[in-house]
Amino acid sequence: MTDVLRRGRASLAFGFFAQGAAFALLVTRIPAIQDRYGISDALLPVFLAAVPILAGAGSVATEHLVKRTRPSRLLRWSQPVVLLALVGVGAGDRMAGVAVALGVFGLAVGALDASMNMLGVSLQRTYGRSIMLSFHAAYSLGGIVGASLAWAGAHWHLALWVSYLPVVAVLLPATLVGSRWYVDAVAEPAAERQAGPGGGVVFKLLLPLCLVMTFAYIGDSTVSNWSAKYLKDVLGSSEQLATVPYNVYMVTTLAGRAIGDFGVRRFGAAAVVRLGALVAAGGFAVVAVAPDAWLGMLGFTLLGLGLCVLVPQTFAAAGRLFPGASDAAIARLNIFNYVGFLVGSPLVGALGDAWSYRGAMLVPMALVLVTLVYARSFAAQPDRYGGGHERPRTADVGRGSNGL
Repeated sequence: MTDVLRRGRASLAFGFFAQGAAFALLVTRIPAIQDRYGISDALLPVFLAAVPILAGAGSVATEHLVKRTRPSRLLRWSQPVVLLALVGVGAGDRMAGVAVALGVFGLAVGALDASMNMLGVSLQRTYGRSIMLSFHAAYSLGGIVGASLAWAGAHWHLALWVSYLPVVAVLLPATLVGSRWYVDAVAEPAAERQAGPGGGVVFKLLLPLCLVMTFAYIGDSTVSNWSAKYLKDVLGSSEQLATVPYNVYMVTTLAGRAIGDFGVRRFGAAAVVRLGALVAAGGFAVVAVAPDAWLGMLGFTLLGLGLCVLVPQTFAAAGRLFPGASDAAIARLNIFNYVGFLVGSPLVGALGDAWSYRGAMLVPMALVLVTLVYARSFAAQPDRYGGGHERPRTADVGRGSNGL
């Protein structure tokens, strides 16, 4: 690997880290945002739903924008917008202001998520081996850092803008500088484009991956939105102990992603996805039948280890399935990230209220198990290099994302 590729990989990983931190800073301070702007409990779900809906719109727009400009340029300029919008969320004093800030945040996040995964998939293809999980491990690390900073802000009763501004002041210039080394891959040769399904994205072929992405995020949103309530109200833990499962989930997600690429290289993506789905389903089963809080936390630990591999490998599989139209495939696939996020929390809440929260945990368990049916979609096609993993290809390594 050349120094250009190594710098490109490191700078992109930092971009993932910065996004993980920014997103965690936002979602972990939702109660404080609600209090600051006087958002009622009835109106709060509207604000929360608007962000992923607008993010989906941003992802759709990205599919068309990358036909005219490089994904790295979109990433370079969407990330500062996300960070500045975060400051806007904390610095306003009127509900209309926070609505605008959250709207900008959502649109920019859609473009950012799509473009950074486009770069990750193309860089993995250039490397010729699995590195996608390492990028998402950086995202998880950023989430842990962001959640920890949010806890500190809440503990010291800091104003939202006081919590957000120093982080943005560090991350914004750092991501702009790092973006100079993003690596864009050149277009596939015509022969390889034709090797894909019709040279474009056939949604029927992409649909299994879209379903896996949706199910993975239903599982993830179940943990992030319901783990604390489940431990406290169902398993009878203390309020302090109820904060632990999500932290454990984030740490095990980081650990699983940190070592996941080695498993993909050794056993193949399909095997790793099957194992991840089985472990995640086992985690939901343990949570559903746990007699006490400690066994419940074991279940959430298993969930982190299982779910962590599904999303990165789904993006990578889309790139392999449509080698001549990977950017478009990833942009469309990224929409189902937000679909899962939108569906997961209300689904579990409605089932919990109408039936039981123990029973509600069996629904994401069943959905994750459906991933086993689609595991063949993750298998890399044998290629002229004799392997079943990524196929090396030439990258535009002579210049950075903006021709610098």
